[in-house]
Amino acid sequence: MAAGALVLLAWLMVAGVAVQALRLALLWRRGAPARVDWIGGLRALPRRYLVDVHAVVGRKPEAAAMHQAIAGGLLAATALLLLGVIPGLRGSSFYWLAVAAAFAVAVLGAILVRRRRLPVRPATLSGGAFLNLPLLLGAYALGGLLASLFGGVIGGFALALAAFGAIGLIGQLATGPMRHALAGAAHLVAHPRPARFAGAPASGLAPIDLAAPRLGVADIVDFAWNRLLDFDACIQCGRCEAACPAFAAGQPLNPKALIQDFCASLHPEPARYAGSPHPGITEPGPILGVLHADTIWSCTTCRACVAACPMMIEHVDAVIDIRRNLTLEHGTAPGKADAALAALRYTGSASGLAPERRLDFAAGLKVRVIAPGETVDTLLWLGDGAFDRRYGETLRALIGIMRAADLDFAVLGAAERDCGDLARRLGDEAGFATMAAASVAQLNAVTFRRIVTADPHALHVLRQEYPAFGGHYTVIHHTSLIDELLARNAITVASPGNTAITYHDPCYLARYNGETDAPRRVLARLTGGAVEMARSGTDSFCCGGGGGAPVTDIPGKRRIPDLRMDQARETGASIVAVACPGCTAMLEGVVGPRPMLRDIAQLVHEALR
Repeated sequence: MAAGALVLLAWLMVAGVAVQALRLALLWRRGAPARVDWIGGLRALPRRYLVDVHAVVGRKPEAAAMHQAIAGGLLAATALLLLGVIPGLRGSSFYWLAVAAAFAVAVLGAILVRRRRLPVRPATLSGGAFLNLPLLLGAYALGGLLASLFGGVIGGFALALAAFGAIGLIGQLATGPMRHALAGAAHLVAHPRPARFAGAPASGLAPIDLAAPRLGVADIVDFAWNRLLDFDACIQCGRCEAACPAFAAGQPLNPKALIQDFCASLHPEPARYAGSPHPGITEPGPILGVLHADTIWSCTTCRACVAACPMMIEHVDAVIDIRRNLTLEHGTAPGKADAALAALRYTGSASGLAPERRLDFAAGLKVRVIAPGETVDTLLWLGDGAFDRRYGETLRALIGIMRAADLDFAVLGAAERDCGDLARRLGDEAGFATMAAASVAQLNAVTFRRIVTADPHALHVLRQEYPAFGGHYTVIHHTSLIDELLARNAITVASPGNTAITYHDPCYLARYNGETDAPRRVLARLTGGAVEMARSGTDSFCCGGGGGAPVTDIPGKRRIPDLRMDQARETGASIVAVACPGCTAMLEGVVGPRPMLRDIAQLVHEALR
């Protein structure tokens, strides 16, 4: 009797899930239109869930074991129960043993879920309704286990226990912790960046319609509907919070709280958020009815939160969408951002310096400046780092390496303008579109095989964001070029020394574009003492220089570059190798005793035979 009723309970749960899914879908559809490849997404769902999601979940083995036990056990048990409508199957003892085994795995999973937060809840994990989740999961799993094995009084009690857990879990599907179970699966199907699942970096921002009646996001329903789905997929695991450099520095941004703010703005009766707030923020702000401007401007756009998220939520895209509205419609970019944007518009440089001065660093080097209609093998994109005397040393070293390898290269000289990275991250999409169109026209006026740049921000924009403006180029970082030259013996360096060197991965090179190996192969040629920081590779900790942070200058308890330099000091290295003008500027601004900073190009140039 109890076993048969358990099958009915499973089908009633399906009905409850369908009702809650409809409620959520009606909310999501309030968002702006978005094109989704439904067939491709549905076909790819098993791999996206079992491979892509679990690759991130598996970075914490205890969390992976918990998720596999609770999700696998409950899904398997419930699916088996749904098959119980087949009369011959329902009468098989082997069938009920299989159901019981699946529920037994789920009971273990419920215990592991409880151990995650009780008796002591880690600061990164949310409390509130999440503290009731182990009880509901355990009730359904234990009740299902007992009801599938026993009849009589025990079976009746077990069925009631399972029903209690099932009703509670269904009730949490709309606004509680279980919402991610529905939203997460749908999100993986309709993800706004499906190329991420194919192994591509897929981190470039998409243009917006500058003729639209509203620019950027001013209301929660201005987000595309599948981005609303993106937010509801959050399980509040806190991995983004632990990865965020702004949060670590005490700036008013917690990416986990940010996503929950979006959810609160969307849902008529949102569940109370019981996790860590944005540091220093105690009351809701005016943006979307929940956010303060400083929260939005604290983001360095480093994508550490995105890389850490098991559900692959796109926090940074949402931040930029809101910045677009604040900048384009309200002109409220803080600090020195307005001055930098004005300088970009009128001089082609955030510093306001004349374009002719971009080659000042190369005095005496007689670098070829390519003219329209001419051809060269390699075009060297200098970037705005060329205006900085310190980074000019890096560019001089790079030019020395390219000459030592007898490369055919040239620069645009005064014709080169800022790539537009700063404007775009600050939300000035109109300014970026103008700069991108001008740069693409200039680049298309000359012929070259590839572009080399020492600026990861320029590399990212030229490689991933200019194609939308007609610019399709092969773009490589200068560390990749040096790695290539060393590999084919176009240049040789002295034997490795014993100097301990650690390498700081730039966010826009490692996370945005997936290049982590080439710099390390180069360093392996230079030193026998290369050591890694606690956070490296695609898990690198931001220098604090991305997303316009140096000009918006939102205060925190500490400076992000100081935190990163602490990590460098812990390695005991005497040199921090860098590969980005922004990282160089930010880390060299750290006061007090610290390792020396050297760009990889400088280290290689000094070691050339």
